[in-house]
Amino acid sequence: MASFKEIISTNTPVLIDFFATWCGPCQTMMPVLEKLKDELGDAVKILKIDVDKNKALATQMNVRGVPAFMIYKNGKQTWKGSGVQPLHVLKEQIAKAAL
Repeated sequence: MASFKEIISTNTPVLIDFFATWCGPCQTMMPVLEKLKDELGDAVKILKIDVDKNKALATQMNVRGVPAFMIYKNGKQTWKGSGVQPLHVLKEQIAKAAL
């Protein structure tokens, strides 16, 4: 299994979704992320991280609330957002990261 650092260091943009099972807005984002994956396919990797099961990583990544999103490419963070995000915003940020 690849490490977190290996996953975010790829040339493909990686959208990280920090979520919690008890979080209503996180549940709202599930179909949005599914649609995003359907539309973009292999152009993006989506990594879902449960903050309750990965507290150390969430702390290390400075996640203060959920849902929280980050996009990485080649190990560099290109975007960070929190709260419910519209599909078009995520697509736009992934497109910028892919450049």
